[in-house]
Amino acid sequence: MEQHEWSVEFSWIKAHAGHRGNEMVDQKEKEGAKTKNIEECYIKIPKNAVPSELKEQSVKQWQRERVYTTKGAITKAFFPTIEDRLKLRLKTTPNYTTIVTGHGNLRSYSYKYKIIDNPMCPCKRGHQTVQ
Repeated sequence: MEQHEWSVEFSWIKAHAGHRGNEMVDQKEKEGAKTKNIEECYIKIPKNAVPSELKEQSVKQWQRERVYTTKGAITKAFFPTIEDRLKLRLKTTPNYTTIVTGHGNLRSYSYKYKIIDNPMCPCKRGHQTVQ
């Protein structure tokens, strides 16, 4: 895919507060307002290309942030990259979510939050975990 630097003007609309993407638009507007002597360059692109460009940028940002977090180790083991996970068409069920996140109806999880007194699996082979 050919890389283009392009600029699009966005404006914040109070009625859309809390909608996905508004925070990113606000941040970009503030950055643009602080920058002086910007040479504006506008490239005509099809309107339908904007959502795919924004999605691509969002996935890259998500991956960058994911690399530096210490959370989600179990999920990272199943899905090393966000891009690979998004390619899959998975039906998310409570059991799926429990396995991928390690949170849910597991004795070790309930024990961690002092809901039960014993993390031992009913099979008596150790603590009941995703593994």
